[in-house]
Amino acid sequence: MLSLIKIEWLKIKKYPAFWWMLGIVALTYPSINLMFLKVYEDITKGKETGAIAKMFLGNPYAFPETWHTVAFFSSFFIVLPAILVIMLVTNEYNYRTHRQNIIDGWDRKEFITSKLCDVLIVTAIITLSYSIVAIGYGSYTDSKNFYRWSEQLQYIPLFFLQTFAQLSIAFLLGYLIKKAFIALGIFLFHYLILENIAVSWFKYQVKNDIGKFFPFEVSDRLIPVPAFIGNFGQDMKAGYQKALDAIPMHVGLTLAITAIIWIICYRVHSKRDL
Repeated sequence: MLSLIKIEWLKIKKYPAFWWMLGIVALTYPSINLMFLKVYEDITKGKETGAIAKMFLGNPYAFPETWHTVAFFSSFFIVLPAILVIMLVTNEYNYRTHRQNIIDGWDRKEFITSKLCDVLIVTAIITLSYSIVAIGYGSYTDSKNFYRWSEQLQYIPLFFLQTFAQLSIAFLLGYLIKKAFIALGIFLFHYLILENIAVSWFKYQVKNDIGKFFPFEVSDRLIPVPAFIGNFGQDMKAGYQKALDAIPMHVGLTLAITAIIWIICYRVHSKRDL
């Protein structure tokens, strides 16, 4: 396993798209959070109303809330690493390197394991980027609260799991379809449009929250809206607490769906004509 990780890292780090993705993430993660920080500052800048707003909302970017807030807003950009993952797997078929690996002595399981390593590497780098941004905002907005840095650290593994689960879906599409443009189109359509419409329709028209079992929605609910949004009004507070209580269930569902995805990949590759 370790040798496969080393091999895949050598391949990834020479891939220009990886560095482009990392650079874009380095810009978008701080930028999206800066935008919402400015919104928060605008709401709380008045002397009287600002003091009341701060009392009710707290500081979403101070420790420990920074872990939750930054995770939520950063998760909007899963499409960036998803593009990279799809390109990594489809390039194996475009350039026939998957066959060369078998010729070089790899068995079929090792090829899928190497791609699993790719997704894990990208997920780890994305999670590290998120953690750096969260620490930066927590230190900048309220250094007096730094002693609370170790609270709510659960959002780091939750963000990792959410990212890995959704990148696994991207990998499955790229692996099965083999064409980057088509796989990316399907991924974007399902992620941005189809599933959101279906979840909303079931929730507000059918009055049934069955959408919580949809592939992306399952992992999206690992990180509910931040506390400063969820605490507006009694109804929202109740919904926020319900979302927090449901996290363990969604962890289990996310792990199950992700495991099924990789089992499908291993099974298909064991029988696929190379």
